[in-house]
Amino acid sequence: MAYKVNFKDVETVGLETSPVADSLAGLRANEARYFWNKYKFEYLTYPAHEKADEVALFEKILLEERNLKFSAKILEVAIYENDELYWPEFYYEDGMVLNLLYEKVGQEGKKPKRAVGIKLSVGMEIPKELEGKFKFARQRSKLAGEIRGSYFTIKQEWL
Repeated sequence: MAYKVNFKDVETVGLETSPVADSLAGLRANEARYFWNKYKFEYLTYPAHEKADEVALFEKILLEERNLKFSAKILEVAIYENDELYWPEFYYEDGMVLNLLYEKVGQEGKKPKRAVGIKLSVGMEIPKELEGKFKFARQRSKLAGEIRGSYFTIKQEWL
């Protein structure tokens, strides 16, 4: 069942099993605000089992592109899609959020932007699968506190 994320008041609905549920919910609210401000998109999340195809594709991309397989469970999935972008986001129980920014077609002669974004909630350690592989930038958010983020580009065609 879909949950419409409130980006004015942080709510932990669907994230209660996370040891950093409050900060993960703040990160989710921050993402919802971003998508509302940029695309006027009502940010909906779904339990991961309802989006099994998207989860399977994302896990395949992580494995084949960077040999990454995370031990943490995916709790929720949010998907933004229009004619130009496919942009799912995956909320992990340990407090990590991964997203796949996948431009369907490049802008005027440029290659399409395709990358996996990594965001870590306040209070979580860097997952062992990522240790030493990425440098994390920090940014402040009123809703999420301090967000640590990184990314890597996608080389293959997936859609």
